[in-house]
Amino acid sequence: MAGQDGAPAPEEPQRPKRRRRRRTSGLKRTGGGSPGRKAGTAGERNGADQPERSKETARKPQAAKGEARKPAPKAQGKKKRTAKAGTRSRPLPTQREVSAGGVVYRRDGEEIEVVLASRRTRRGDLAWGLAKGGIERGESREEAALREVREETGLDAAIEADLGDTRYIYVWEDVRIRKRVHFFLMRHTGGDIEDRDDEMEEVRWFPLERARKRAAYRGERDVLARAAELLR
Repeated sequence: MAGQDGAPAPEEPQRPKRRRRRRTSGLKRTGGGSPGRKAGTAGERNGADQPERSKETARKPQAAKGEARKPAPKAQGKKKRTAKAGTRSRPLPTQREVSAGGVVYRRDGEEIEVVLASRRTRRGDLAWGLAKGGIERGESREEAALREVREETGLDAAIEADLGDTRYIYVWEDVRIRKRVHFFLMRHTGGDIEDRDDEMEEVRWFPLERARKRAAYRGERDVLARAAELLR
């Protein structure tokens, strides 16, 4: 899974036009030369109107009438970059998926524990999270959440409250997946964590506050925070 919703990369700021840059650099080369300053200084000593003559000298000769101007090399390079950028930014096909899951809890005296299940990511890392899975045809969100909890943790539970949903985007096999997962607060009623399917590597009870820190994904940490508010 990838992280949360991301926005397209901002467009690259447009660089200054080549024609303006050439005109500015020409003025700097003419005005910054030492002969122009010497003439102006001598004119001040002799009372002549040298600044007007220096300004006339600084003007660039205009192109002859009818003479074709050379195209700015910047324009051709810009077209090439635009074509390449269009190739790189080709949009991926998008699919939408809806799943359901639950925060299963139990009370041990004054302490509240919740269940987390771990699985390996594509990179091989161990990620702890809440039990969840896709909603099958004909199922309600609640039915799917209870079934997924039973399959992935081996536990039976009863729904007590709606914890809202979490949304995120990830890419799988060159397809952009927009995922929405509905979560429910569930009270543990029975079952055995050893009686789970092979998809989960390990299932374990955690103290609620520790589970909030151990969960790998931000969206699920937010769901656990909502559960903590209801269980206080």
